[in-house]
Amino acid sequence: MNFFSDIFSNNILWVSVLACFLAQFLKIFSGDKRVEISRIIISGGMPSSHSSFVSCMSTMIGLKYGFSSDIFAIAAVVSTIIMYDASGVRQAVGKQATILNQLIEDWQNNKEIKQEKLKELMGHTPKQVFFGAILGILIGLIF
Repeated sequence: MNFFSDIFSNNILWVSVLACFLAQFLKIFSGDKRVEISRIIISGGMPSSHSSFVSCMSTMIGLKYGFSSDIFAIAAVVSTIIMYDASGVRQAVGKQATILNQLIEDWQNNKEIKQEKLKELMGHTPKQVFFGAILGILIGLIF
């Protein structure tokens, strides 16, 4: 069975994973003007690793199979949906978390009830998605 050797030799997959990890690594340096190692495992932040991952994949598929191929069209559509979700839906969830945390804090000031704060940094700004996509495209072009 060549299943595992096929997966481990899939250049598009592993270069896309590299683009994702590179974006996560760069987040270490995009905090509040200091290096924060813990940012390597967060969702959200600059640049978007989701965008980097899927744009690298789409670029490499386009280069290998042609930008007019059906497989590139599928990759581009899936990538667009993922980037839209990263900037739209997940950003809205982050805003809701901010509001809920404020409600909890206000409630706590009147009553002594401890509540766990929700994670607020869930999604990406369009700028973060854009730079993640650019990073992914560049990595895809380099490899």
